[in-house]
Amino acid sequence: MRLRRVLAIIGVVVLLLCTVCAGAGVWLWNAQVISTADQVDFTRPLAVPPLAPSRMEGGRRVFDLKAQAGEHDFGRGATPTWGFNGGYLGPTLRAARGEQVAVNVTNALDQTTTVHWHGMHLPAEADGGPHQLVAAGKTWSPTWKVDQPAATLWYHPHLHGETSEHVYRGLAGLFLVDDPATSVDALPHEYGVDDIPLIVQDKKFDGDGELDDSSEFMSGVGVLGDTIAVNGTVGPYLDVTTERVRLRLLNGSNARSYEFGFTDGRRFALVGTDGGLLASAYDTDRITLSPGERAEIVVTVRAGERAVLRSYPPDLGAGPFERFVGGADTFDVLQLRAAGTLAPRPAVPQRLVETARLDRKDAAQERRFTMSGHAINGKQMDMTRIDFAPERGSVEIWKLVNRDGQPHNFHVHDVQFQVLTQDGAAPPPHLSGWKDTIYLPGDVTFEVIMRFSDFADADTPYMFHCHVLYHEDAGMMGQFVVVPPGGKPGVVDHSSHLAHAGHH
Repeated sequence: MRLRRVLAIIGVVVLLLCTVCAGAGVWLWNAQVISTADQVDFTRPLAVPPLAPSRMEGGRRVFDLKAQAGEHDFGRGATPTWGFNGGYLGPTLRAARGEQVAVNVTNALDQTTTVHWHGMHLPAEADGGPHQLVAAGKTWSPTWKVDQPAATLWYHPHLHGETSEHVYRGLAGLFLVDDPATSVDALPHEYGVDDIPLIVQDKKFDGDGELDDSSEFMSGVGVLGDTIAVNGTVGPYLDVTTERVRLRLLNGSNARSYEFGFTDGRRFALVGTDGGLLASAYDTDRITLSPGERAEIVVTVRAGERAVLRSYPPDLGAGPFERFVGGADTFDVLQLRAAGTLAPRPAVPQRLVETARLDRKDAAQERRFTMSGHAINGKQMDMTRIDFAPERGSVEIWKLVNRDGQPHNFHVHDVQFQVLTQDGAAPPPHLSGWKDTIYLPGDVTFEVIMRFSDFADADTPYMFHCHVLYHEDAGMMGQFVVVPPGGKPGVVDHSSHLAHAGHH
């Protein structure tokens, strides 16, 4: 009898524990889903980053950027932030192909930072990666010739181990490249009127209303916010005064991917990706962007209507942990408010720009990159290690695959690439153009092809890495140098960069 009582008590305790654990599991499972669908009051006019002033000096177009501490209102009062030339984010730099540019980057913060020109083709010494440090109180002045198709690029810090914090606090901005030969006049192109930049970021806040960059439980990707800011504006609306509007979307978030579409299911024209316009406009109702990716879309509106841009749950290919990395989340992002009378704009042409295709048979080298944990090909970032050295002018094919099921994407500095295959098949239309960043669902192999033209420097590396910034900071990054034909890689002396971080 005593044994039966003991066993009965144990059974009840076990049952209670199982019930509590099951309840906690259900709560935890459901708690990982965020949705602001139909809950956002679009009461704030969208802030549009101003075009950065520039001047001509010695045949160069010169810009001035100052990284500084400040504050910003995300609808919770004054929140401490960082920005370029202001409290949060930075102005839009704009230059034309063929121009020599110089950017005076002054660091008014109390700690070292860098500024990387994401998507820009330029010499390694001007790239702004983790070797081009700018110490507190110092100025870095890179110069280069802009020589690539018209595109929506961006700039942000790239400090090894601290990129996520610097970007999350607000250090980012757009860099637009103009080139008549790779532009289409029929597309909306009046900046701030019918050509609108949208820097989309997710934020979360602590009890004092300050930015909270803590990692999410079981996510493994770092911060995932519950509040969307577009150009720093929470709950934004855009007054649209033209029949068609071009939206330059940048996923400026640390970790979150977005699947953009409109709540009424309207279709739009995808006209450009990371490296410029597509050969043909792609009619679609959704576009997915992982951190660092860009897309240019043209949306048609009717007089007097309102349309909401929403991020639907993206298919991240993360299996049962999808909801722990943002794959079940929905956000209302931006409201378009069409005026009662709209200025006419041409229809989007089906054919946009001629794009020369790189040929597989021209590839001098094939390389494989396996993403897993916080490593690429089993190696974590070493600032003094050169992983490989393509020759200037050579074409290479890189095979990219994600083997651990966590959300990873792949970004390469200096070059734009074309996608040859996705799991052996031709890529979908949204991957048909020039890219510098690509999302890698689990166990899907991508072949990408690129040419290393113009610049060679055996001692100064470019980066390749996951652009989920938590992963990048944790070591999911490597580096390569471009060498002259027949050349060999040099030696990266990072100590000299640390000692001379404030060079002018």
